[in-house]
Amino acid sequence: MSRRTRTVLDALVLSATFPALADAQIYVSRDSAGNLVLSDHVKDPSTVIKTYEVSKTGAFRTTKAGPRTPQSQYDALIEENAAVHGVNPHLVRAVIQQESAFNPNARSHKGAMGLMQLMPATAAELGVTDPYSPRENIRGGVAYLKGLLTKFAQNVELALAAYNAGPTAVTKYGAVPPYKETQNYVTRITNAVEAVGPRPKRIVRTVEIVNGREVVKFSSEETPASEFFSAKR
Repeated sequence: MSRRTRTVLDALVLSATFPALADAQIYVSRDSAGNLVLSDHVKDPSTVIKTYEVSKTGAFRTTKAGPRTPQSQYDALIEENAAVHGVNPHLVRAVIQQESAFNPNARSHKGAMGLMQLMPATAAELGVTDPYSPRENIRGGVAYLKGLLTKFAQNVELALAAYNAGPTAVTKYGAVPPYKETQNYVTRITNAVEAVGPRPKRIVRTVEIVNGREVVKFSSEETPASEFFSAKR
């Protein structure tokens, strides 16, 4: 799409969205899920991409191009890795926002590192040699998130709970663990994502005996030995 075409589309969107505004400033920004938002006021100037001035006649002009936001800075890496693993890019953005607020040098008191806050053992397992490299961190983090989605039958809430509290805790409770931090974590991210993809109508839990040990598996397919533990849509 050409720059001129984008400008015309911007004008149409602005005139349709704010028909009654006169001599107003219209701000284009991104929310925590990476979606574009139009508003006549803004809480966080750092999220502003463009600012428009709308006159009484409805004419408008760009008065300021906003700074390159942390979200947009990593868009290409997010889209690339999300496409490779079949993960919703909005979900990846929301996880990064929650984990590090898009700070590639973030480090938690527990030792989690980088944009997607990979623990040392997880980073090593995923072949991430430099967790503070945005390219390596996002590659490893999206791969890890994909693995959790697969493990928990594409149930986004369970995968997010496992990302925060560990898959062992989710398996133990058969649901989002009763930890306030984890429950708030899941709620904040799912609320930030408008399109997380279809979730199974119900998830079943099956315990199999492998080499004399119990192995718990999750699936959307019912078997004679399975039991339901989730019916969320």
